[in-house]
Amino acid sequence: MIDIMEKNIIKSLCIVLGIMFLSACTNLDETIYDQVESNNFYNTRKDVERVVARPFEHCYHMLQFRHFLQELPSDQIISPSRDGWWDDGGRWRRYHYHTWTAEDDYFEFLWNSGFEGIGQCNFGIEELEKIDKAKFNFTQEEIDGYIASLRVLRAFCYLSLLDGFRNIPYVVSFEDQTKNTEGQVEPQVIFNFIETELSTLIPKLPKKEALGTSSEFLSKWTQAGAAALLARLYLNAEVYVGSERYTDCAKLCQDILDGVYGTYEVANRWDAAFDWDNNTCDEVIFAFPNYPGGNEYWNYHANTYWWTVPANAHLYLKDQKCKAGGHNTKYAAAPSYDLTGKLYTDELGMPIQKFRKYPGDERMKLYKNLGNGKREGLFLYGYLEYTDDNGKVKKVRAPERDYDLYIRDAVGDFQNLDPELWPSNKTSSMTTGDHNSGWHYVKYPMYSDDDPHQLEAAYAEIRLPEIIYMLAECKLRSGNTPDAAALLNSVRRRNYPVENLSEVLYEPEGSAKLDMQEMLDEWGREFFAETRRRTDLVRYGKFSSGKWWDKTPDVDNHTDIFPIPFKALQANPHLVQNKGY
Repeated sequence: MIDIMEKNIIKSLCIVLGIMFLSACTNLDETIYDQVESNNFYNTRKDVERVVARPFEHCYHMLQFRHFLQELPSDQIISPSRDGWWDDGGRWRRYHYHTWTAEDDYFEFLWNSGFEGIGQCNFGIEELEKIDKAKFNFTQEEIDGYIASLRVLRAFCYLSLLDGFRNIPYVVSFEDQTKNTEGQVEPQVIFNFIETELSTLIPKLPKKEALGTSSEFLSKWTQAGAAALLARLYLNAEVYVGSERYTDCAKLCQDILDGVYGTYEVANRWDAAFDWDNNTCDEVIFAFPNYPGGNEYWNYHANTYWWTVPANAHLYLKDQKCKAGGHNTKYAAAPSYDLTGKLYTDELGMPIQKFRKYPGDERMKLYKNLGNGKREGLFLYGYLEYTDDNGKVKKVRAPERDYDLYIRDAVGDFQNLDPELWPSNKTSSMTTGDHNSGWHYVKYPMYSDDDPHQLEAAYAEIRLPEIIYMLAECKLRSGNTPDAAALLNSVRRRNYPVENLSEVLYEPEGSAKLDMQEMLDEWGREFFAETRRRTDLVRYGKFSSGKWWDKTPDVDNHTDIFPIPFKALQANPHLVQNKGY
């Protein structure tokens, strides 16, 4: 792969082209593909390679908007107001309640970044097709490999936009606008394009032949990575185009597990795929890399994982000098308990209680930095104690308020109440929280300032357990519950002590029962806060019809897809708003 960490030169190369990308991709009615003598930019082999690198960086940037729109409108993650924080005129509540409009900005962010990524892929593909190979000492095989990689990345962007907006334009050329559409096409057109591209490209991509070689392939589109994207497309085909493709999904997933597309294995620790050295983890099929020394830590961004902890968490984590900046309380887990201390009875939501269902779960430990690039636990809850510079043990406190935090699996105005007490105001809603409300979580480790591995983790976009879970769901839908259970157990057993396996594994290995609701719950446990919950709920028919904490069913299912952004409609009269908006 190319050296994708040399970002500054990439940006200088693209500074002139940036306006063109933005125009070509967000104002699709305009024909602003001005002629640029792009060959003038290419003085060395590295200059050419950076044209390939830039779209990868940009699509990585898109992840933060996709993450927000996958998680916050769903049942597991919330962003309630807290002592006056995080209200912002109801901005976050609209996503939670599904009362958004086309003017809400995250739809625009996802739309623009997705099409900008597509535009940059188109540009890179066409530049590589006409490059003077001999001048820069490229072989045809190298050029073909770069083009194939960009085509897969373009399919990745299209899949994200198809999933979110469904009715989108078809844009496959930077130079020849006759190949593009000004308005939207039917979802089937985009579906077919993605399917054809990935099916064609899989045999042309590199293949990870052996365990222990992940660092060579982690951020390359490989045969397994492209096959995984195609499996995602097939898994959700009934939602996307009205025709189920579970058999095709199962075949692809089985082939991946059988090593047809490369060699991978599930790690023996749940957190290995997220840790600082996940570039060596054979569970990770594709990841977007971090850029050490820069600021492109998108998995440590405010819109992804950096603001999933209390505002003063730096005292507990010892990362107050971290390059990613200060923490905040944007995200927390949805509550399991009402304000009388009783569990909610909703089928959806209550993610912490879903983890509690099976005793001994390693992920339920309180998150701690253990030093030297090691951590334990996924969640932050209860009192968070730390030792100050004078050696005194203290508790993390709320910002701008006079109380120690005691983080609860409930949302309410607790302030400084003792842990065993409940507030007199029993209203639990998006407007009644405080800084004690909702367990926080640390998916990617937040190591201390003196840890040499701080902020080193790559963003794990595709993990082998996703392949296993997709195959399990397909088998469960076909009535083959025992095989589905065995597949899930092959991943789940790493989360629990050996003495608990007879209780926590699915039948017949254990006593736990598996059905479609449990399958959805297990998706939520294994992939908690991994940028997929909305897609899963839509596939199960529960995103718009479901009920969870402070969320009633929508009036109809038009919210299963997002509105076309208002500014995109203004810029392009050929675009038509999605039904219901």
